[in-house]
Amino acid sequence: MREFVITATKTMESYASKVAEYVTKFSSFASFAGKINGVGLLKTDCFADGEKEVVVDSSIRGKDVFIFACCARNEAGLGVDEAKIELYHAVDALKRAQAERLIIFEPYMSCSRSDRTTRRSSVGLWVHLKVLSSLGARHTVTYQLHSDKSKSMIDPARAVMDDIPALTLLKQRLCDVYIRNIDTLRDQVRNRWAFCSVDAGGEKLARNFSHSFGVQLVVAHKQRDYSRQNAVECVDILSSQPVEGKVLWVVDDMVDTAGSIETLIHALIPLKPAEINLMAVHPVFSPPAAERLKRLSSQGWLNHIIVTDTVCCEGVEDIPQLEVVPSAELSAKVIRTIATNSSMAKLLRDFNAELYLKTPTLFNRGE
Repeated sequence: MREFVITATKTMESYASKVAEYVTKFSSFASFAGKINGVGLLKTDCFADGEKEVVVDSSIRGKDVFIFACCARNEAGLGVDEAKIELYHAVDALKRAQAERLIIFEPYMSCSRSDRTTRRSSVGLWVHLKVLSSLGARHTVTYQLHSDKSKSMIDPARAVMDDIPALTLLKQRLCDVYIRNIDTLRDQVRNRWAFCSVDAGGEKLARNFSHSFGVQLVVAHKQRDYSRQNAVECVDILSSQPVEGKVLWVVDDMVDTAGSIETLIHALIPLKPAEINLMAVHPVFSPPAAERLKRLSSQGWLNHIIVTDTVCCEGVEDIPQLEVVPSAELSAKVIRTIATNSSMAKLLRDFNAELYLKTPTLFNRGE
C-alpha cells in the first residue's frame, strides 16, 4: 500500500480534516499516523488581475492524493466558478508535483444537474468531468449523483467514477433517532409511515426507502411550468392507500430552491397526513429555500428536515428542525477502501432497516 495524503481546496478544508481524523483511527493505517492529514498542503495565490495559481507546499512525489472540493455553497464562501477554477488549478499543481494517483472527492457534484444531452445547450457535468480527466484526474468519487445516466459521461478507458449511495446515512439516522428498536419498526412504523417522492422522476429513490423499511410508497407527479426556471404548475398525488393520519417522509437527492417541496406540501395538506417531514442528501438551499422552509415550519406544515453535510450548512443553521447528518466517517471508509484496493460492495449494498436494528453494535449510534 502506497503512502497517501488527504487534502482539500479552500472549500472543504474543515471537512477534509475530519475525514483524516477518522482515517487515522483505522488500525490498518496506524503506521501512517501524522502523515495522512495534508490539509494546508495547497496554497492559492491571486494575481492583481484576478488570475489564480495553486502551489503544492511540500513533496507528494509518488503518493496517492485524495483532494476534497465543493463547488456549491462552501466554507470559504467561493462562488461556483471560482471554486471550480481553484480545483482545476489544484489538480494541475498536484500532477506537476508528481502525485502517483489523484482521486477527486466531490461529495456533492454541483454540475450534476446539467446532464441533458438532448437539447441545444452545454452539458455542465460533461464539461467538468472532461476538464478533470484532461488534467490527469483518473478517479472521481461523489455521493448520490442526480441521475444514474451521469456516470456514462466518463470514458472508463480514461477515468472512473464511484457514486456512493449516501441515502444510507439518512436511513441510519431514521433508525437511530426515530425508530430505535425492531418492535417500533414492526408495530408502528410499518403501519403509520409512508415515503413520498417529490416528483415522478424521484419515484425510484422513494421506492428505495419504502423497500428498506417495508412501508407505504406515495408518488407525486409534478407538472412543471417550463416558461420559468424552477417553477411547478401543479402536483398530483398517487397512492394505493389513503395518507390520512400517516407520518409522511418526503425524500429527494437534493433540495435547491425548495419550490417543488413547497408546492408538494400544499398538495399533501388537504389529504390530512399526521405530519410531513423532509429528507435530502444534498442541502443546496439556494435562495429563497431557507425562507420557504422556515415558513413551512412556522405554519406547522413541515416538522423534521434531515440532510447531510455534503454541502456546507453555514448560513442556513437557523432553519427550524434542521438536522445535519455528518458524512466524514463514510468518506473515511471510502478512502480506506480505495487505498487498500478493497471491494466497494459493503458501501454499495442495499440498506435493510430490520437487519440494521438487529445489530447491537449499530444500535443507538445516534445517542
